[in-house]
Amino acid sequence: MKKLCLTALVALCSVALVPTAFAAESTTTTKKAAPKKKAPAKKKAAVAAAPAQPDEGSELWSCKENNKLYIKGDMKRDQILTMFWEGRNYRLPRQQTTTGADRFYDAASGMDLVVIPTKAMLFTHRDGGNRLADECMTQAMAEQNKAAPTQSNELIKVTN
Repeated sequence: MKKLCLTALVALCSVALVPTAFAAESTTTTKKAAPKKKAPAKKKAAVAAAPAQPDEGSELWSCKENNKLYIKGDMKRDQILTMFWEGRNYRLPRQQTTTGADRFYDAASGMDLVVIPTKAMLFTHRDGGNRLADECMTQAMAEQNKAAPTQSNELIKVTN
């Protein structure tokens, strides 16, 4: 008998609490979240209009047809270079090659920088792929007939 009374008491309490739980739940679901405020369009336009600059410490590489690119990093040892091309910075990871050329390629952007001792070339693999810049050289390479600062040139010096 005690068990029956206890069960009935628990059932009555739970019946009394269930409508209040549903009422609290329905009031929270019917409220709509306030819409987020968007940033003013004037600020966005000002940011987009500002021309991007190459990173400080980047080296200028002058190319054929008056193209220019800036490279930041040490080609002899760095695994990722930063290249500034047409108003945008690209982070290019080093790729292994069997030819001895230094190749820095980013699949996300499609940018592919290939550096051999006499010049650098920039390719894109987007929209069918093409060469963006050719015969790129630093000032020292052009005026003093120096080789590009590639990893393969450093290896040749160490082994000789």
